Amino acid sequence: MGRIAVFGAGSWGTAFSMVLADAGNQVTMWGRREEVCAAIADRHENPDYLPGITLPPSITATHDPAVAVDGAEAVVFAVPSQSFRDNLAEWAPVLPEVPLVSLMKGVELGSLRRMSEVIDEVTGAGPERIAVISGPNLSHEIAHREPAASVVACADEDVAKRLQDLCHSTAFRPYTSVDVLGCELGGAYKNVVALAVGMAVGLGFGDNTTASVITRGLAETARLATALGANPLTLMGLAGLGDLVATCSSPLSRNRTFGEKLGKGETTEEIYASTRQVAEGAKSCSSLLALARATDVDAPIAEHVEAVVAGKLTAGEMMQAFIARDTKAETD
Repeated sequence: MGRIAVFGAGSWGTAFSMVLADAGNQVTMWGRREEVCAAIADRHENPDYLPGITLPPSITATHDPAVAVDGAEAVVFAVPSQSFRDNLAEWAPVLPEVPLVSLMKGVELGSLRRMSEVIDEVTGAGPERIAVISGPNLSHEIAHREPAASVVACADEDVAKRLQDLCHSTAFRPYTSVDVLGCELGGAYKNVVALAVGMAVGLGFGDNTTASVITRGLAETARLATALGANPLTLMGLAGLGDLVATCSSPLSRNRTFGEKLGKGETTEEIYASTRQVAEGAKSCSSLLALARATDVDAPIAEHVEAVVAGKLTAGEMMQAFIARDTKAETD
């Protein structure tokens, strides 16, 4: 069907490569570590991130960016958001003039840029050639080909439809959107909410507490996204509510798991030292809080999660602070 390059050989990059391969594409992955690339290319397995799962033979891998993009009709990025700009600057000279797709769910520290904006700034590709894919897509479930849906968003609807065709497989159903902003903010903010939910779980609280945090998290996300110009319906869809529910409810979610460890008393530094996986919410919470403050949007979940991640509050103190806040109408 097509040839696609995927930059990033972690869990999500590998799982999405499987989606693309199942849709009939030839996929070349770029990986930072040559031993991971060799395992993917030679043994059809990514033992570090998806052990025991056989990858389709139409997936190969390389450490050479030029080889990865050779003949590609789309380039997909699935690397940690906070290191993306530096990585992209290295890759930019070899990138072809094809759609550039972000799978990343974060907001850059300092600049407060979404990942599509980083792509535009570094490559000059323009919004019509930059897309994002976001939805309730836990990597391990995708890799086991459990049915899932997602949103392909691009300012150019024709590009979104083309990308939709490239990733529509027997287990993966993509929808299109032109609301890149809404999809990206929904994807980034749900990680912060999942940290809060994980803390509640780690503290031993039950479904009433977690449902309350999820619901207020959605309201907080919608306040910021709509203030910045997003379509409110996006936040009710797969890239908003759908992704939020999956990330907050599943023990497979690295952000919820990170939050659970915080709730049980571990420090951010201890959690970082114990895992290779990146919890994007722990990095992006301060960026999203700064973005909310710059937009004059009330963001108590981002504010309190940032305080816990930074070691200024315990998870228990955070939960008490939520309850103690001044009461108001739900729709305010």
